[in-house]
Amino acid sequence: MLKYLLRRILFFIPTLIIITLLAFVISASAPGDPVSQILRTSESAEAFSGSGTAQHQQEQLWIHRLGLDLPLFYFSVTPSSFPDTLYRIYNKKEKSAVKSLLMKYGNTQTVESFHSSVKEYQQTVSQSFADSAEQMQFSKQVIAAYVNQSAYIGSQLLAASDPDFIANKIQQAKALTAKYPFLQEAHAAANKMEENFNAMEATSERWKNFIPSIHFYGNNQYHRWLFGDGNWLTGKGAVNSKGLIRGDFGISLVTQMPVSTVIWKRIGWSLLFTFLSVILAYLISIPIGVRAAAKHGSFFDRASSVTLFFLHSMPAFWVATLLLVVFANPDVLPWFPASGVKPASGYPEAASFIQKIQITIPYLILPLIAYTYSSLAFLSRLTRTSMLEVLHQDYIKTARAKGLSERRVIWHHAYRNALLPLITVFANILPAAIGGAVIIESIFTIPGMGLETYQAIQRQDYPMIVGVFTLTGVLTMIGYLLADVMYAIADPRISFSNK
Repeated sequence: MLKYLLRRILFFIPTLIIITLLAFVISASAPGDPVSQILRTSESAEAFSGSGTAQHQQEQLWIHRLGLDLPLFYFSVTPSSFPDTLYRIYNKKEKSAVKSLLMKYGNTQTVESFHSSVKEYQQTVSQSFADSAEQMQFSKQVIAAYVNQSAYIGSQLLAASDPDFIANKIQQAKALTAKYPFLQEAHAAANKMEENFNAMEATSERWKNFIPSIHFYGNNQYHRWLFGDGNWLTGKGAVNSKGLIRGDFGISLVTQMPVSTVIWKRIGWSLLFTFLSVILAYLISIPIGVRAAAKHGSFFDRASSVTLFFLHSMPAFWVATLLLVVFANPDVLPWFPASGVKPASGYPEAASFIQKIQITIPYLILPLIAYTYSSLAFLSRLTRTSMLEVLHQDYIKTARAKGLSERRVIWHHAYRNALLPLITVFANILPAAIGGAVIIESIFTIPGMGLETYQAIQRQDYPMIVGVFTLTGVLTMIGYLLADVMYAIADPRISFSNK
């Protein structure tokens, strides 16, 4: 058994690598700009909203903190015209424009020079307003209008790749910056842009686009995501990320809290409801399924089948809503609280642990019913079907022929061999706990992983979504490993040793 477990654990390593790759691809290709989303939702955005320079510094800080200033993977295959530093351009539109220019002209040096001159022009324009404060003969409104127009042209040029559009915008920039003395430096930068653009058009080397080039990167986003920004083996020296293998799933784009902290804070309620519902479902469904199989064709078998099919056909959201309307409605039956897992005011200060449990129990009743009823119906039918297959085996007929009691035949011989399908279902408990019941937790406002996942999807909090996805994959493999062990315990005929 030990050798088998070690072999299975080693076999899980490539599966884990695939899971992490999928999770990383989802995270890297997710739409939107994580830095902009963080700055929109953080207090720092309010503090620095009035200063463009300070806001740019905040952007650079978060880009570095999230590791977005690193190459994506350990290697990249690109046309020879693409420089190995292209990853340093963070803005997606800007990077796309540079790639289009490289594909159009193929001359790395001239394209880089043009792009640098546009950045220099934009920086010069952004400094013009402060430098022009001494130009008292011009009103601040005039200065601000021309500076903003010139800056807007610069932002258009950074995202442009059409030659005619670029040429037109450069002429606009030159004409605009030539009108006032406070834009003299920007005018010189516009002339430099024109020179670099003409040089880029005059020295086309498109043949470079047909020659592939391989670039290797030791430090990259995937490596940092897995091992952190410290020592990859020990984790020492980590500043912004400890790495996925050490339980660091990144930073939430909404709360700026570590994803792992949010998961461990929320998973407790999901685990509680999952395990309680599974225990209740197995305790109720197994006797029903075994009795229905043992009394095949009887009134109990037919009645339980109809009831279980009816339960299994009802949607979870409908049952949860019905329970609230009937049993948590002051106008009908106000027996249970409508939402949450404890009073809105919290537990009394002097409440003991037992008293807290007594206060919490009424909040658990309706969600547990919504959690349990569907799995109860499914497990009962699964138990019945598995038992019917076993009861027709020859060794059951032999046991009955030996004069064994029907109870011993059913529970000692038949039931143990019918456990394998139930063990397979039981293996899904761990991933179900981390995923949570999204609809049920949302309806009952349970602060578990289901509600957190639903809110993360609404807010486009991709690190949280990817963290749940990754942890669910890992727990699924652990669940299957536990199922294999339980197979051998339930059925001695199953052997994991090599013969």
